Amino acid sequence: MDAKYLKAEGLCKTYGKVKALDQVDLTLEPGHIYGLIGRNGAGKTTLLAALTAQLPVDQGRVTYGGEPVWENDKVLADLCFSRELSGKLGTSVNSLRVRDYLKAGQLFYPHWDDAYAHRLTAQFGLQEKKRISALSKGMMSAVTIVLALASRAPITMMDEPVAGLDIVAREDFYRLLLEDYAATGRTFVISTHILEEAATVFERVLILKEGRLIEDCETDALLAQFCAVSGREDVVAAACSGYEVLHTERLGRQTLCTVRAPAADIEARGLDVDCETLPLQKVFVALCGHEREGI
Repeated sequence: MDAKYLKAEGLCKTYGKVKALDQVDLTLEPGHIYGLIGRNGAGKTTLLAALTAQLPVDQGRVTYGGEPVWENDKVLADLCFSRELSGKLGTSVNSLRVRDYLKAGQLFYPHWDDAYAHRLTAQFGLQEKKRISALSKGMMSAVTIVLALASRAPITMMDEPVAGLDIVAREDFYRLLLEDYAATGRTFVISTHILEEAATVFERVLILKEGRLIEDCETDALLAQFCAVSGREDVVAAACSGYEVLHTERLGRQTLCTVRAPAADIEARGLDVDCETLPLQKVFVALCGHEREGI
C-alpha cells in the first residue's frame, strides 16, 4: 500500500453562530489506528465528513497524497466514511434492505471485498433481507461496521461504530478491527464515546473541543503527561506547584488534583502525596469536562 498522507489545513465550518470546526490542522499518517474523541457537538462527525469530501468547508483544504479530495474520484476511491445510522423513518437509506445497502457499498468502494462482507453479516447475526428501518440500534451499528471493514478502503473512518452493541459484539468488533489492521495495514479513524475498551486499540488520539483540535498525540505519550495527586491540601498544592492543574476535588481532609505532569516528576519532589497515572477516559474528562484551574 502506498504511503499517502491525508492532510487537513485550516479547516473551518460554521453552522449559524456555532463553529463546528475552528482552524483544524491535521495529518493522518498511513498505517495507524486513530481515536477521535470529544463531547457531543465538539465537531467529530463534521470533521470526518470534511476529511472524506462529504461536506464542504467554509475555509481550508483537505488533500490525500498531495491531491485535493473534493470532487476527485481517484482520491475518494481510497477513503471510506461509515456514518452512524439513524432509526428515523423517511430517509432513503432506511428504506433499503441490508443487502441493498451493502450492494451500494460495493458500487462506491472499488476495494470492496464482497465475500468478507457476507462473512461479517453472518458473524454479527444480520439478516440481509431486513430493511434498515426495522433493525435495532445494535444491528444498525453492525451494518456500519460491515460497510467500513468490507470497503477495504486504505483510509477508513467510523462514526460511533459500537453505539448500541452489547459487550460481546463490541469485543468482536475490536478483534475484527485488529485482525484486519494486522493483515492490511489500513488506516482507521474511530470516533467513539466508549473509551474504556477502545483505549488499548488506539495508537494515536485526536481530541476535539468546541471545534478545535486540542490534542494529537500517541496514546501512551499523551497518558504519560497526566497524573492524579492526592494527600493533604497544602502538600498537594506544593507538589503540583508550577504545573497545570485541570481539576481539584476535596474529600474531607484530603485533596485530589488532576495535573498535567508526569507522575515521576511529581514523585521526584519527595513530598508526602500519592501519585497515580490516569486512563484515557479520565484524561479526556480532565481536558474537556472541567474548566481549567490553577494552583
